[in-house]
Amino acid sequence: MSAGLELMTMNLLAIDTCDARGSVAVLRNEETRSVTVYEGQEEYSSWLLTAVYRSLEAAGLSLPEVDVFAVATGPGSFTGARIGLTAVKAWAEICQRKIAGISRLEALASQAAPDTEYVAAFFDGSRNQVFGALYRRRAAEFDRVGDELVLSPSEFIAWVGAESGSQPVRWAALDPEKVTGESAWSARADRGEEIFRVPSNLAPLIGKIGYGRALGGNLVDALALDANYVRRTDAEVFWSGGPPGAVRPK
Repeated sequence: MSAGLELMTMNLLAIDTCDARGSVAVLRNEETRSVTVYEGQEEYSSWLLTAVYRSLEAAGLSLPEVDVFAVATGPGSFTGARIGLTAVKAWAEICQRKIAGISRLEALASQAAPDTEYVAAFFDGSRNQVFGALYRRRAAEFDRVGDELVLSPSEFIAWVGAESGSQPVRWAALDPEKVTGESAWSARADRGEEIFRVPSNLAPLIGKIGYGRALGGNLVDALALDANYVRRTDAEVFWSGGPPGAVRPK
Protein backbone atom coordinates (compact mmCIF):
# COMPACT_ATOMS: atom_id res chain seq x y z
CA MET A 1 0.00 0.00 0.00
CA SER A 2 1.36 3.41 -0.94
CA ALA A 3 1.88 6.23 1.54
CA GLY A 4 -0.81 8.23 -0.30
CA LEU A 5 -3.43 5.60 0.42
CA GLU A 6 -2.48 5.46 4.11
CA LEU A 7 -3.10 9.21 4.31
CA MET A 8 -6.50 8.74 2.60
CA THR A 9 -5.22 10.62 -0.43
CA MET A 10 -5.63 8.32 -3.42
CA ASN A 11 -4.65 8.37 -7.04
CA LEU A 12 -7.28 6.48 -9.02
CA LEU A 13 -7.24 5.32 -12.62
CA ALA A 14 -10.79 4.83 -13.96
CA ILE A 15 -11.68 3.07 -17.21
CA ASP A 16 -14.89 2.53 -19.19
CA THR A 17 -14.75 0.56 -22.44
CA CYS A 18 -18.24 -0.94 -22.37
CA ASP A 19 -19.52 0.74 -25.53
CA ALA A 20 -18.42 3.22 -28.18
CA ARG A 21 -18.56 6.09 -25.66
CA GLY A 22 -15.55 4.98 -23.65
CA SER A 23 -13.21 7.09 -21.56
CA VAL A 24 -10.25 7.03 -19.19
CA ALA A 25 -9.85 9.33 -16.20
CA VAL A 26 -7.28 9.96 -13.48
CA LEU A 27 -8.55 11.22 -10.13
CA ARG A 28 -7.00 12.44 -6.89
CA ASN A 29 -9.62 11.36 -4.39
CA GLU A 30 -12.86 12.68 -5.96
CA GLU A 31 -11.16 15.36 -8.05
CA THR A 32 -10.77 14.57 -11.76
CA ARG A 33 -7.24 15.41 -12.84
CA SER A 34 -7.42 14.32 -16.50
CA VAL A 35 -9.81 12.67 -18.96
CA THR A 36 -9.23 11.02 -22.33
CA VAL A 37 -12.36 10.31 -24.38
CA TYR A 38 -12.61 7.57 -26.99
CA GLU A 39 -13.51 8.97 -30.39
CA GLY A 40 -14.16 5.71 -32.21
CA GLN A 41 -11.25 5.77 -34.61
CA GLU A 42 -9.50 2.56 -33.60
CA GLU A 43 -10.04 -0.68 -31.74
CA TYR A 44 -10.13 -0.48 -27.94
CA SER A 45 -7.39 -3.08 -27.81
CA SER A 46 -4.97 -0.59 -29.41
CA TRP A 47 -6.49 2.65 -28.04
CA LEU A 48 -6.63 1.85 -24.32
CA LEU A 49 -2.94 1.65 -23.47
CA THR A 50 -2.16 4.94 -25.22
CA ALA A 51 -5.16 6.63 -23.58
CA VAL A 52 -4.13 5.46 -20.12
CA TYR A 53 -0.58 6.74 -20.44
CA ARG A 54 -1.79 9.99 -21.98
CA SER A 55 -4.15 10.52 -19.03
CA LEU A 56 -1.50 9.62 -16.47
CA GLU A 57 1.01 11.96 -18.07
CA ALA A 58 -1.53 14.82 -18.06
CA ALA A 59 -2.06 14.21 -14.33
CA GLY A 60 1.68 14.07 -13.64
CA LEU A 61 1.62 10.41 -12.60
CA SER A 62 3.00 7.06 -13.66
CA LEU A 63 1.21 3.71 -13.48
CA PRO A 64 3.00 2.57 -10.28
CA GLU A 65 1.69 5.72 -8.53
CA VAL A 66 -1.93 4.61 -9.03
CA ASP A 67 -3.37 3.49 -5.69
CA VAL A 68 -6.71 2.12 -6.88
CA PHE A 69 -8.05 0.98 -10.23
CA ALA A 70 -11.75 1.56 -10.99
CA VAL A 71 -13.32 -0.10 -14.01
CA ALA A 72 -16.75 -0.39 -15.58
CA THR A 73 -17.82 -4.03 -15.36
CA GLY A 74 -20.78 -3.64 -17.72
CA PRO A 75 -23.36 -3.89 -18.94
CA GLY A 76 -22.53 -3.32 -22.57
CA SER A 77 -20.35 -4.77 -25.28
CA PHE A 78 -18.87 -8.16 -24.43
CA THR A 79 -15.64 -7.36 -26.28
CA GLY A 80 -15.32 -3.83 -24.93
CA ALA A 81 -15.92 -4.79 -21.31
CA ARG A 82 -13.51 -7.72 -21.58
CA ILE A 83 -10.73 -5.49 -22.92
CA GLY A 84 -11.10 -3.01 -20.06
CA LEU A 85 -11.27 -5.66 -17.36
CA THR A 86 -8.37 -7.67 -18.75
CA ALA A 87 -6.14 -4.60 -18.82
CA VAL A 88 -7.05 -3.55 -15.27
CA LYS A 89 -6.50 -7.06 -13.94
CA ALA A 90 -3.01 -7.12 -15.46
CA TRP A 91 -2.06 -3.68 -14.12
CA ALA A 92 -3.45 -4.47 -10.67
CA GLU A 93 -1.37 -7.65 -10.54
CA ILE A 94 1.78 -5.86 -11.67
CA CYS A 95 1.33 -2.95 -9.26
CA GLN A 96 -0.13 -5.04 -6.41
CA ARG A 97 -3.22 -2.85 -6.18
CA LYS A 98 -6.91 -3.43 -5.50
CA ILE A 99 -9.80 -2.79 -7.89
CA ALA A 100 -13.26 -1.25 -7.71
CA GLY A 101 -15.61 -2.87 -10.22
CA ILE A 102 -18.44 -0.43 -10.98
CA SER A 103 -21.66 -0.87 -12.94
CA ARG A 104 -22.23 1.77 -15.60
CA LEU A 105 -25.85 1.90 -14.47
CA GLU A 106 -24.82 2.78 -10.93
CA ALA A 107 -22.63 5.54 -12.37
CA LEU A 108 -25.68 6.95 -14.16
CA ALA A 109 -27.87 6.70 -11.06
CA SER A 110 -25.27 8.56 -9.00
CA GLN A 111 -26.00 11.72 -11.02
CA ALA A 112 -29.69 11.90 -10.16
CA ALA A 113 -30.85 14.71 -7.90
CA PRO A 114 -30.76 13.67 -4.23
CA ASP A 115 -34.39 14.44 -3.38
CA THR A 116 -36.02 11.24 -4.69
CA GLU A 117 -35.99 7.76 -3.20
CA TYR A 118 -36.04 5.81 -6.49
CA VAL A 119 -33.69 6.29 -9.43
CA ALA A 120 -34.04 4.44 -12.74
CA ALA A 121 -30.92 4.33 -14.94
CA PHE A 122 -30.68 3.11 -18.51
CA PHE A 123 -28.90 3.40 -21.85
CA ASP A 124 -29.27 2.03 -25.36
CA GLY A 125 -28.70 -1.72 -25.54
CA SER A 126 -29.32 -1.89 -29.32
CA ARG A 127 -31.79 -4.43 -30.79
CA ASN A 128 -34.60 -2.10 -29.63
CA GLN A 129 -33.67 -2.77 -26.02
CA VAL A 130 -32.19 -0.84 -23.12
CA PHE A 131 -29.84 -1.87 -20.37
CA GLY A 132 -31.49 -0.70 -17.18
CA ALA A 133 -31.70 -0.93 -13.42
CA LEU A 134 -33.68 0.61 -10.57
CA TYR A 135 -31.98 1.89 -7.44
CA ARG A 136 -33.36 2.88 -4.05
CA ARG A 137 -31.50 5.61 -2.26
CA ARG A 138 -30.53 5.05 1.36
CA ALA A 139 -28.70 8.13 2.69
CA ALA A 140 -25.64 8.53 0.45
CA GLU A 141 -25.77 4.94 -0.83
CA PHE A 142 -27.80 3.12 -3.47
CA ASP A 143 -29.38 -0.30 -3.14
CA ARG A 144 -30.22 -1.90 -6.46
CA VAL A 145 -33.78 -3.21 -6.71
CA GLY A 146 -33.56 -6.60 -8.39
CA ASP A 147 -31.12 -7.36 -11.17
CA GLU A 148 -29.67 -5.30 -13.99
CA LEU A 149 -31.86 -5.98 -17.02
CA VAL A 150 -31.98 -5.80 -20.78
CA LEU A 151 -35.56 -5.16 -21.91
CA SER A 152 -37.52 -3.33 -24.53
CA PRO A 153 -38.04 0.34 -23.54
CA SER A 154 -41.74 -0.20 -22.86
CA GLU A 155 -41.03 -3.28 -20.73
CA PHE A 156 -38.46 -1.34 -18.73
CA ILE A 157 -40.90 1.51 -18.07
CA ALA A 158 -43.53 -0.99 -16.90
CA TRP A 159 -41.06 -2.86 -14.70
CA VAL A 160 -39.87 0.35 -13.01
CA GLY A 161 -43.49 1.32 -12.35
CA ALA A 162 -44.28 -2.05 -10.82
CA GLU A 163 -41.23 -2.00 -8.55
CA SER A 164 -41.51 1.64 -7.40
CA GLY A 165 -45.28 1.58 -6.90
CA SER A 166 -46.76 5.02 -6.36
CA GLN A 167 -43.41 6.60 -5.48
CA PRO A 168 -41.90 9.19 -7.85
CA VAL A 169 -38.86 8.11 -9.83
CA ARG A 170 -35.84 10.05 -11.03
CA TRP A 171 -34.55 8.87 -14.40
CA ALA A 172 -30.91 9.10 -15.52
CA ALA A 173 -29.77 7.99 -18.95
CA LEU A 174 -27.22 8.21 -21.70
CA ASP A 175 -30.00 7.90 -24.29
CA PRO A 176 -33.27 9.45 -22.99
CA GLU A 177 -34.88 9.25 -26.44
CA LYS A 178 -34.95 5.45 -26.20
CA VAL A 179 -37.70 5.80 -23.58
CA THR A 180 -39.35 9.18 -24.24
CA GLY A 181 -40.46 8.00 -27.67
CA GLU A 182 -42.55 5.21 -26.12
CA SER A 183 -46.27 5.68 -25.55
CA ALA A 184 -45.82 4.10 -22.11
CA TRP A 185 -43.70 7.07 -21.09
CA SER A 186 -46.67 9.47 -21.27
CA ALA A 187 -48.03 8.31 -17.92
CA ARG A 188 -44.66 8.90 -16.26
CA ALA A 189 -44.36 12.34 -17.85
CA ASP A 190 -47.88 13.20 -16.64
CA ARG A 191 -46.59 12.52 -13.11
CA GLY A 192 -43.97 15.23 -13.66
CA GLU A 193 -41.08 12.81 -14.17
CA GLU A 194 -38.23 13.75 -16.45
CA ILE A 195 -35.08 12.06 -17.71
CA PHE A 196 -31.69 13.60 -16.98
CA ARG A 197 -29.14 13.04 -19.74
CA VAL A 198 -25.82 12.07 -18.19
CA PRO A 199 -22.63 13.07 -20.09
CA SER A 200 -21.29 10.05 -21.96
CA ASN A 201 -17.72 10.11 -20.57
CA LEU A 202 -18.43 7.96 -17.52
CA ALA A 203 -14.87 7.31 -16.34
CA PRO A 204 -14.83 10.27 -13.88
CA LEU A 205 -18.09 9.04 -12.29
CA ILE A 206 -16.74 5.51 -12.09
CA GLY A 207 -13.62 6.89 -10.41
CA LYS A 208 -15.66 8.81 -7.82
CA ILE A 209 -17.66 5.73 -6.91
CA GLY A 210 -14.41 3.77 -6.77
CA TYR A 211 -13.02 6.27 -4.28
CA GLY A 212 -16.03 5.71 -2.03
CA ARG A 213 -15.56 1.96 -2.30
CA ALA A 214 -11.91 2.32 -1.37
CA LEU A 215 -12.74 4.38 1.71
CA GLY A 216 -15.17 1.69 2.77
CA GLY A 217 -12.72 -1.11 2.10
CA ASN A 218 -14.98 -2.56 -0.61
CA LEU A 219 -12.33 -3.43 -3.18
CA VAL A 220 -11.42 -6.72 -4.86
CA ASP A 221 -8.30 -8.28 -6.26
CA ALA A 222 -7.74 -9.22 -9.90
CA LEU A 223 -8.98 -12.78 -9.43
CA ALA A 224 -12.30 -11.69 -7.93
CA LEU A 225 -13.06 -9.02 -10.56
CA ASP A 226 -15.74 -10.12 -12.99
CA ALA A 227 -17.88 -8.63 -15.75
CA ASN A 228 -21.65 -8.31 -15.78
CA TYR A 229 -22.63 -8.58 -19.43
CA VAL A 230 -26.39 -8.95 -18.64
CA ARG A 231 -27.07 -10.09 -22.20
CA ARG A 232 -25.52 -13.30 -23.44
CA THR A 233 -23.06 -13.00 -26.30
CA ASP A 234 -24.27 -13.67 -29.83
CA ALA A 235 -22.19 -16.85 -29.85
CA GLU A 236 -23.98 -18.16 -26.76
CA VAL A 237 -27.36 -17.32 -28.27
CA PHE A 238 -26.60 -19.11 -31.52
CA TRP A 239 -25.09 -22.24 -29.93
CA SER A 240 -27.94 -22.64 -27.46
CA GLY A 241 -30.46 -22.65 -30.28
CA GLY A 242 -30.96 -18.90 -30.35
CA PRO A 243 -34.17 -16.95 -30.82
CA PRO A 244 -36.82 -18.24 -33.24
CA GLY A 245 -35.43 -18.21 -36.77
CA ALA A 246 -31.83 -17.79 -35.68
CA VAL A 247 -29.26 -19.57 -37.81
CA ARG A 248 -26.16 -21.04 -36.21
CA PRO A 249 -22.87 -19.97 -37.80
CA LYS A 250 -21.32 -22.63 -40.00
